[in-house]
Amino acid sequence: MLIAKDQKIEPLAFRNAMSHFAEAVHILTTDGPAGRRGVTISAVCSVSDNPATMLVCLNRNHDFNHLFIENQVFALNTLSFQQQALSEAFSGKGDLSQPDRFALGHWQTLQTGAPVLTNALASFDCRIIATHEVATHYVIYGKVTALNMGDPGRSLIYLNRSYHSSGD
Repeated sequence: MLIAKDQKIEPLAFRNAMSHFAEAVHILTTDGPAGRRGVTISAVCSVSDNPATMLVCLNRNHDFNHLFIENQVFALNTLSFQQQALSEAFSGKGDLSQPDRFALGHWQTLQTGAPVLTNALASFDCRIIATHEVATHYVIYGKVTALNMGDPGRSLIYLNRSYHSSGD
């Protein structure tokens, strides 16, 4: 079925099409002079391995997401399948405050001061090197300053608006 041709693509149609992308689930965190924040995201990709660089997309319309830009640091924490409840909490389910969300996990810092989840599959501690505002989102590039590798396990995947395991 053709949704649109030579006309504006409606946001809901676009989101419905994008729901077919299988994406790893992450918690993006920051801390610094502007404050501490963590959110669940899936719009992530590696840009380069030399130097190690990550790209994350973060909705500009959510209150307090500007803290990432102001702090100039972030940690990208890749979740295992067993961490679905943590993902839901950081996505806003249950309306928990930021301190209550962070209380659900065990955190450390590496180099930037951004919270790193100690039992994430992998954590990328990054300093922001560039940002762009594109439509509703910040596109943020971060140079990886430190890595934390957790125990191997199945990744938490989001597909068709529900959680899955990379082993499914």
